[in-house]
Amino acid sequence: MSAGTGAAPAPPAETPAGAARPRRGLMPLLLTGNLVLFALYAGAASILLPTQVEHIDKAHKVALLGAVTGIGAAFATLLNPIGGALSDRSRSRFGRRNPFLLGGAVLALAFAVLLGNMTAIALLAVGWCLVQGMGNIYQAALTAIVPDRVPAERRGTASAMAGAGTTLGLLVGIVVAGRFTHAIAWGYTTLGLLLVGAAVLLVTLTHDPRPHELPARAAQQASSLRRDLASFLSALRVRDFMWVFAGRALMILSYFCVTGYLLYMLEDHIGLPHGMKGADGVALLTLIGAVTSVVTTVIGGPLSDRLDRRKAFVFVASAGMAAALLMPLLSPHWTTMVVFMAVDGLFFGVYMAVDTAMVTLVLPRGEDAARDMGVLNIANAGPQIVAPFVASAIISTPGGYPALYIVAAVLAVAAALSVLPVKSVR
Repeated sequence: MSAGTGAAPAPPAETPAGAARPRRGLMPLLLTGNLVLFALYAGAASILLPTQVEHIDKAHKVALLGAVTGIGAAFATLLNPIGGALSDRSRSRFGRRNPFLLGGAVLALAFAVLLGNMTAIALLAVGWCLVQGMGNIYQAALTAIVPDRVPAERRGTASAMAGAGTTLGLLVGIVVAGRFTHAIAWGYTTLGLLLVGAAVLLVTLTHDPRPHELPARAAQQASSLRRDLASFLSALRVRDFMWVFAGRALMILSYFCVTGYLLYMLEDHIGLPHGMKGADGVALLTLIGAVTSVVTTVIGGPLSDRLDRRKAFVFVASAGMAAALLMPLLSPHWTTMVVFMAVDGLFFGVYMAVDTAMVTLVLPRGEDAARDMGVLNIANAGPQIVAPFVASAIISTPGGYPALYIVAAVLAVAAALSVLPVKSVR
């Protein structure tokens, strides 16, 4: 993988006129669109899938959950940039992003209904692949909205809305899924319906530029899918994009190594207050993290816009998340986990808002926004492939969960260091 030049990425192609003044209501819909997507992801991965796996084979639940979630993430990794590339080249009269937003959501719902009725590990893996894959088709179109329609000086605010939605989605998904531990199929169906509802709102209440409204360059290239596939990973040859990609991958790997096993961690290592169920413990901790995260998300994103600084925010947030992981390592108790989630949420909120804004500012080409955001999403989905296998392998060693915290902290430190070589963003 070539490091490319150290120069700033080429300026984005022209954007539709509406990008200079995003239509009223776009910001809250970015929050809602991300919220319901991550509610589906979190509710399934943290509550519904672990519950299904435990019902099928309790003795081997750690390894089996790792296999199911890892295979699903691998499938999603492929679908996100492919879906982004297809939406970049779309000439639909309904817009470039709308068909993929609505189509991805509807298919995710259909496969979620099937997933809720799976009773074998192999079928569970297939079902989760399909749900995650369609969710990533939706996600590719959703993430492209920011570089498509939001000017650079408001990217921090837009990314804060997306980040707040992501954090709240983790909470909503876990809370909703926790109410369906004895009716898993209905849990998946409910989360899928929420996703379809958000897609309908985005399609009907925001304006997706039609082919005749696109800049000349984008319109001319809309049918060049062959060229797009040939240069599929070309963005990684741009030095700044590569470093942002690496930092995101390291942070997501750190994050999912811990949160992906939170239910089992509480039940088998930390312990729960008397009378509290595992799912309720996960929901409470997620609520605490979500509250602190949303606060710093809505502050950090606009503040980074005002100061025109991104790197310092991302560095401090990543290092802070590494430090927070030392808490459960040194004191593996319920009270410590409450404090850990609160502190971790503070830094995670800043990270999600500002790093996402920085991503949109290092995109090599504006007309390839969805494809390159999809490639960047490999840094989100790819580590989720590795995280379950890494985490389950570490948990199975004599070091157990304490070793997992150490590895996750080291990864977060590496993520902090990865932002330093970025040159085109301050």
